[in-house]
Amino acid sequence: MQQSEIGVTLNNANLVISVLGQDRPGIIDRLAKVILDCQCSIQDSRMAVLGGEFALIQLVSGDSKHIKTLESTLPALADELTLSINTRQTQSRTGTTDKLPYRVEVIAMDHPGIVQTVAAFFSTRGINIEEMNTGSYAAAHTGTPMFSLEMSVAIPATASVSSLKHEFTDFCDELNLDGALEPEI
Repeated sequence: MQQSEIGVTLNNANLVISVLGQDRPGIIDRLAKVILDCQCSIQDSRMAVLGGEFALIQLVSGDSKHIKTLESTLPALADELTLSINTRQTQSRTGTTDKLPYRVEVIAMDHPGIVQTVAAFFSTRGINIEEMNTGSYAAAHTGTPMFSLEMSVAIPATASVSSLKHEFTDFCDELNLDGALEPEI
């Protein structure tokens, strides 16, 4: 519980909201207005247009009463905007102070399985993937289909980063991936 400036005890809650639907202008504006009208605040958010679809995931916080009001308001917004909106209450994140934030970058000729093999490299070592972005593009001059992957990972502080970097380099060499594992700045 947290004390507000006027001495009223607040019961803070967190809500993860995911939104999917046909892309068009105004979706973020309407959603942000509903969140604000329910006296909640957007803490973290990721949005992309994938194909012709709008995709958003965000973390919203507020007093538990306001979060419940927001949850009950979102189905009407989903109907109004013909969107799929899902919610899940969550706790604040803990236990990340003993992790080292690192950035992974991989570029390769596009082929199936790149994401799975890179994800398996980290998961088999107990390393959590915190964020991931991928994309496909045509190489300059040749037009060769290329694939790029960027990840943020949380390496346990007890791990040997030097050994991990060597293992990752060997892994990338074996699979003909151009990869890098560097501290996140």
